[in-house]
Amino acid sequence: MSAGIMILLAAFLFCLGAFMVMVRRNAVLALIGIELMLNAANLNFVAFSSAWPDRIAGQTAALFVMALAAAEAAVGLALILRVFRKFKSIDLNEIDSIKD
Repeated sequence: MSAGIMILLAAFLFCLGAFMVMVRRNAVLALIGIELMLNAANLNFVAFSSAWPDRIAGQTAALFVMALAAAEAAVGLALILRVFRKFKSIDLNEIDSIKD
């Protein structure tokens, strides 16, 4: 697959993820949108690293982003569980304050 096609696919994935974050009011779907945006960034790292001689730099950055995405998913899901226990909902419009 050529770098141009991968970049277009990454742009589509990023736009889809940004759309999900802006439109969806469900916290889990917002996290899925953020994951899509991080995967689009990974695809861009790999696409650009295939175009330059120093291929390992883009792949190393992609591995770093994968570790960041795993940590973000774990912390995000823990926060969503805590919010659900307090407010009995994960709808972002219904959660108006984090104070006790």
